[in-house]
Amino acid sequence: MANGIMVIDKPAGWTSMDVCAKLRGVLHERRIGHGGTLDPMATGVLPVFVGRATRAVEFAGESDKEYVAGLKLGLVTNTQDTTGEVLEQRPAGVTAEELEGALARFRGEIQQVPPMYSAIKINGKKLYELARKGREVDRPARPVTIHELELLDGPAGGEPDLWQIRVRCSKGTYVRTLCHDIGRALGCGGCMASLRRTMAAGFTLADALTLERVQGEGEPERLLLPVDTCFQGRPALTVAGQEEKMVRNGMTLVKPGLSPGEYRVYGAGGAFLALCRARGGKLTTVKSFFEVP
Repeated sequence: MANGIMVIDKPAGWTSMDVCAKLRGVLHERRIGHGGTLDPMATGVLPVFVGRATRAVEFAGESDKEYVAGLKLGLVTNTQDTTGEVLEQRPAGVTAEELEGALARFRGEIQQVPPMYSAIKINGKKLYELARKGREVDRPARPVTIHELELLDGPAGGEPDLWQIRVRCSKGTYVRTLCHDIGRALGCGGCMASLRRTMAAGFTLADALTLERVQGEGEPERLLLPVDTCFQGRPALTVAGQEEKMVRNGMTLVKPGLSPGEYRVYGAGGAFLALCRARGGKLTTVKSFFEVP
C-alpha cells in the first residue's frame, strides 16, 4: 500500500487532476490528491498526496507559494493570461524603473478581485462556468499578501514588453490577476504569459520529479516522501508509553511546560503519529497520520 508525498514538476498542458489520474495508475492507489491547483499552462511544483497522506492535503493549501511569471505588458485578455481572447493590444514601452515603481504598490497586503475564469463559486455557480457563457458578475475583493515581488529580467527572450517577475504570496493569490493589475497600474494593460511554481507546501523544484522519471522507476513507491515532510517547519515531539497510547486514541495530554504551537508528534519507535496543537498546557490532536490496522 502506497503512502506518502510525491512532488511532481507538472508539465504544461496537463491539469493538476490529470497528474493525479496518471499517478493512480502508476502507484495502483485510488486515494490521491494534490496540494494546490495549477492551471494547464503552468508548470512546476505540484505536491501530490498518496494513501493516508491525503489527510495532509488541507494543510498544504494553507501555505505560502512562490512563482516565476512572465508578465506581458500592453496586452489585455479575458482570462488575464495569453491563452485568452485579446481585448486590447498596444506597445507598452515601459522601462525597468517604471515597472519597479509599479511593483512597489503591490507588495504587502493588497485587495485582489478574483478573475472570472476561476473556480470560485458565487451563489453556487463557478465563475468560469458563467464566464464561458459570456456572463460577468460582481466579485468581492479579497485580501491577499504579496510577501516578495521581484523583477528578474526583461524584456525577456528578445520579445518587447515581456518581463520576468518572482512572486512569493499567500494562499488564494491569483498571479494572472496580479499581472493584469500591474499592467493596469502602468496604464498600458498586462497579462500573464507564463507561470512556473517554484515552491508550494514547503517543497521546491529541488524536490520535484518529472512524470517520466516516476513512470520509468521500477518501484515508484520508493520515490514517495514521508508525510511528515509536509510539516517540517513545526518542531518535533516524541511521546512514549501511556502518552503514546493517548495520542493514538485521540485523547488530550496534559503538558504544562510545553510552549504553545503546533508539533509533529512521534511515537517511541519513531513513527509519525499526528499533527498536534499545544495550548494552555494541553496537547490535542489536529490530525492523526499513523496507519490504522
